[in-house]
Amino acid sequence: MELKWFEDFLSVTRCYSFTRAADERHVTQSALSRRIRQLEEWLGVPLFDRKTYPITLTPEGQAFLITASETVFSLGHLRSDLHQRYEKRTSVLRFAMLNTLSLTFFPDWIEKIKQQQQLGYIRLCNQKPTFVEHIAQLYSDETDFLLTYAHDSVTLIQQLTRYPMLLLGKERAIAVCRPDSEGKPLYPIGISRDPIPFLSYGQHSFFAHAMAHSECIKALPLEAIYENGMSVNLKAMVLAGSGVAWLPESLLNKELESGTLVRAGDSRWDMPLDIRLYRQPILRAEPAEAFWQRAAESKQRISAI
Repeated sequence: MELKWFEDFLSVTRCYSFTRAADERHVTQSALSRRIRQLEEWLGVPLFDRKTYPITLTPEGQAFLITASETVFSLGHLRSDLHQRYEKRTSVLRFAMLNTLSLTFFPDWIEKIKQQQQLGYIRLCNQKPTFVEHIAQLYSDETDFLLTYAHDSVTLIQQLTRYPMLLLGKERAIAVCRPDSEGKPLYPIGISRDPIPFLSYGQHSFFAHAMAHSECIKALPLEAIYENGMSVNLKAMVLAGSGVAWLPESLLNKELESGTLVRAGDSRWDMPLDIRLYRQPILRAEPAEAFWQRAAESKQRISAI
């Protein structure tokens, strides 16, 4: 007997159709039918009257329905409970973070924490395509910690006030582009009113939210020609000479030093940002609480230097 047989049975009773149930279970109709037959053979009774349309339960199927529902619910609840118990006594630290920070800030920062405290297993939650979905991981308790860029003008950041927060650092998003043959910006900003080819983050990323509140940036004659929610992908387009993008400075150190990229304008066009670590108001496990305390102490030591 397999639990998926019970789940298949319940799906067919909900859908009144093997075809629709197969779609719901993401299997072929033949595979679903075979598993239902295996369940019937295991029970020794037919569960469905296949001569009717829509399909109906036999009296034995009606009797089995209650037991199957209770079994699936109970096992699901048991699995969740055991999983929570296991995670509470283990040192799994769950992080959600913006993709750029996972590449630029997080590796060195977490290694510094490890020098002060033995950390257990670190799990990076699945990357999300939008800033809202990253924050939702904190709302839904899918993560212990959220590492993010922040600016108080961004409404979504304002909604995180009930979550404890550490300010870990500062960052700037700067406008960059390819240089011309003389080393000057190929697409200078703030000089003329000619349209500037703009490589955009799209409306659902953090940087799009932040830039929408920058009056000086909004005043520029930017002409969006490309959209991508990830900084590393926009950087590739900037390196190709496609236009101007506002990128985190930490992502540009090598390119600015070598001259393969240059500032498109002076510092007045920079967008200042915080790097913040948010946490659940109540952490589910002692290792997570210990990590938070160590992160706070490390921040204080850095600030004092």
